This record gives sequence, C-alpha cells and structure tokens, in this order.
Amino acid sequence: MLLLFLVFFPMIMAFAAWFASRKSRELMDLAALLCGGAELAAVLLGFRTGGLLTAQLGSVCGLGLNLEYDGFRRVYCLIIAFMWFMTLLFSKEYFAHLHHVGRYYFFNLMTLGATMGVFLAADLSTAFIFFEIMSFTSFTWVIQEETEGAIRAANTYMAVAVIGGMTALMGLFMLYTELGTLRLSELAAAAESCSNQKTLFTAGVCVLLGFGAKAGMFPLHIWLPKAHPVAPAPSSALLSGILTKSGIWGILAITCNLFLENRSWALLLGIIAAVTMFLGALLALFSVNLKRTLA
Repeated sequence: MLLLFLVFFPMIMAFAAWFASRKSRELMDLAALLCGGAELAAVLLGFRTGGLLTAQLGSVCGLGLNLEYDGFRRVYCLIIAFMWFMTLLFSKEYFAHLHHVGRYYFFNLMTLGATMGVFLAADLSTAFIFFEIMSFTSFTWVIQEETEGAIRAANTYMAVAVIGGMTALMGLFMLYTELGTLRLSELAAAAESCSNQKTLFTAGVCVLLGFGAKAGMFPLHIWLPKAHPVAPAPSSALLSGILTKSGIWGILAITCNLFLENRSWALLLGIIAAVTMFLGALLALFSVNLKRTLA
C-alpha cells in the first residue's frame, strides 16, 4: 500500500488542488502543501519498515505495473519528496501574483506521482510508462508563462521527449523479444544467455537515447538551455535536481543490468559523457543568464 500511495496519492491530490483553486487560492496552496508533506512523511515511514517492499498492478499494458522499494530507492525517494516539499513551500510566494496557478499545481503534483513511479519501477516497462507521463505533465512547467520564448522552449522540450520516448519504446520491444523479460532483477541473467549480442546492443542504444534525452545527454541536450530560463524557479529547480536524474537512473538501470562488463558500451558512454561535460562547460562560459548557465 505504501508504494501505491507514493505514486497515486499525488495524482489524486492534483485533482483536489485543481478543484480547490476554483474556491480559494489559500485552499489550493494548502492542498498542495499537505500533499507534499504527506509524501515526505510516507517516505520517512518507509525507512522504518525496512526490507524490500513490492507492489503490483497486473492489468496495465499487458505487463502490469511493478514497483519495488529498497535501499537505493528509499534514498532517492527521500530526495524527491524533500525537494518537492521545499519547492511547494516556495511556490506559494512565487506565484502570489501570477496566473494559471491551479494548472501549475495540478501538473506539478501529477509529475510528482509519475517521478515516484519511475524510481520505484521494478521493470523497464513500468519505468517507461511513468517516464512518459512525467514528460507530458512537466511540459506545462516550461510553457507556464506562455511567452513566445516559453512556447518555443516547450515545443523543443516536447519534441525531444517524444522522439526519445519512441526510440526507447522501440528498444524495449527489441529487448523483450530477445530476453523475454524487462524485469530489472532478471535482465543480467537473460542477457548473459542471449546469443544475439548485436541486437541486444542496438536495443540498449535505443533505450539509452530515450533516457539520455531527459538527462540532457549530447546531442539531445538542446532542450535544457531553452527550458530552464523560461520555466518558473520552482519548476527549474525540479527539472535540474530531479527530472534529469530520472534519465540518469534509466541509463544506470540498463548499464548495470545489461552491459556491466561490456567494453564497447563503456567506451560509448565515456565518449558521450566527455562530450556532454565539455560542451556544457564551454557553453556556460558564454552565458550571461544564471539559469541558462546552470542548465
């Protein structure tokens, strides 16, 4: 129940905050803040339970939604819940004189639930479903101000997200065809016995591009310098501190479970990482906008 609460409670509260915005702005702020506080409290409760927690919904997309809560996930869910709660505290003052606040809170809480789903995913299909939900709901963060620059940045963000998502989906189809499973705990053994290593590597590259798009990996980094300057400050903090890390989580998931001792994969990641770091630092030197420099 705890895992389902962490994922779906914020989504339910998103509707509560939306309806509250029709009545009172103070009530809307309170609903969002209570959601953030309850999520943080639930994560802390998960630390006390100890051990491995699992949950499953078996009627979604044929493979179902499979969630796990272990040591790594406990730590990062705590980071997610804490950062979200702090940005919700800041959001009340930040949006005091701005419009479309109800829309912001609705999609903010929907993104919280989807992000929890990504990090709690026990298999790549579950991670992909929540990853795509997260991409579409966070699109509204970028376009929130509805300026010309925000619209252009949001269109770029969505284009990269859709292209990356479809590429990752193609890779997941290939992986499931070759291995017969997408469950993270079973991937290593299945990959070791796979006879078609070239197809496996190709599938891994497709999934890498999908998750790398969110992580700001070269050459799919183009949305980051555009989105951060135009997004509201609370959203920009979450884009940088949490959402990009969901992409890195996906890269770690396939690297550690499929290509841990593959030298070609290590070389590929090393080259992409080096180019991404160097290019990011170089572009930052010529930036005069603080948020763009951070991006």
